[in-house]
Amino acid sequence: MLEYSPLPWTKDLLPEDHQYLTFLKKVFRHELRKNGFKRISTAILESQEIIDEVFGENQETIYKTNDGCLRSHSTVGILRTYLENNLNEEIQPVYYYFMDQYFNVDDNGKYSEMERFGWEIIGENDPILDAILIYIIYSILNKVGLEDTFKIRVNSIWVEKEKVKYREELISFYENKKHLLSEESLELLEKDPMLLLLSKEEDEQILASQAPAMTSKFLKKDSKAHYIKFKEYLDLLEIPYTEDHTLVGRFSYNTHTIWDFKNTETGEQIALWARHNTLSTALGTQKEIPATGFFANPYIIINMLKAKNTKLKNKDCIDLYFVQLGDEAKQVVLPISLQAREAGINTVVSLGTPSMKEQMLKANRSGSKYVVMVGLMEARNGIFQVRDIDAGTQEEVKKEDIIQYIIEKIGSDRLDFYCPAKDLVTEEITPVIESAE
Repeated sequence: MLEYSPLPWTKDLLPEDHQYLTFLKKVFRHELRKNGFKRISTAILESQEIIDEVFGENQETIYKTNDGCLRSHSTVGILRTYLENNLNEEIQPVYYYFMDQYFNVDDNGKYSEMERFGWEIIGENDPILDAILIYIIYSILNKVGLEDTFKIRVNSIWVEKEKVKYREELISFYENKKHLLSEESLELLEKDPMLLLLSKEEDEQILASQAPAMTSKFLKKDSKAHYIKFKEYLDLLEIPYTEDHTLVGRFSYNTHTIWDFKNTETGEQIALWARHNTLSTALGTQKEIPATGFFANPYIIINMLKAKNTKLKNKDCIDLYFVQLGDEAKQVVLPISLQAREAGINTVVSLGTPSMKEQMLKANRSGSKYVVMVGLMEARNGIFQVRDIDAGTQEEVKKEDIIQYIIEKIGSDRLDFYCPAKDLVTEEITPVIESAE
């Protein structure tokens, strides 16, 4: 039997989910635009050469194809685009946001498809920018009613020289505890002991909580000053946070501050990221280009909204539904339905169903408030039958009065006049007049 389910690593989005997703896109987009961010989208495939330069042998999370690697890390594509288009020549820093599909391989080796909202600031190392990124998503979550449902963690993972000494300290800490580690964790201990701090095994999480913190003695003067300033800005913005030394970056280009937002009930990671000042050198620049960013998982936010029984205003609701019988009735209904839409009334016409009974069933299921019934007699005499679904009443209305009648019934506040085409601005081209010699 034919299997209708999507592939395990993909998902379908039904209309209800799209309502929440569209809502969140509007909220995020509005906040980001207010803060000077402009939207960017990078190619869905990155070259294997780029991925090799950035990740080296650590490509376990990369989804590879014969033509390249599917978009998996927003920072890589955005910085590559920044370099390709010489965006360093613009006023720095530059502010970008993205809302795109990403693909990767999770810790269990399973492919996954993700929708990500995020933002990047490139060209400035000031820790106030990190604090501003956190403030934006902090204010968004509060505005959508999710206050007190998440916690913010911060840490410092600083520069590579400091990481080298910290890794040595971690190796020493785990030396007499190897018997408590899984085979995978033993491999990480050899590869990068900092990644042991991210373990999801309960016993290993306890060990990680007891491991030395990087901020205690490994940060040098400049790194300490940067981290202190970062926290001062968070305090100034009255953003609650906890310091957690087990929060570290997975990739070598992660530097300086790192932070995340976690669902306090489920422990799911709502949003995450860190500075990545050294990513540019992996892409071939001689000097580091300061960069910081953030990405959020909208599906987790949607689930949190649903868990709080948060409903959205349904802008897809139908106010007027036409049912008709016969070609003559169709010819009368079609132009009137178009006029109704132009008047701001959300309107649907039942087509392709010959039975009036079946059309009325569709009308009831549509959720429409009013149903206009047009048969052969109504088409010829111009007097329509209008049924108020909620009240269960019915009355006759003249064809020429039907649109105004519906507007008075539903109220002018329900009319929808939004038209994206109105955002277009056409500038006149001034003709060039050649001077006569």
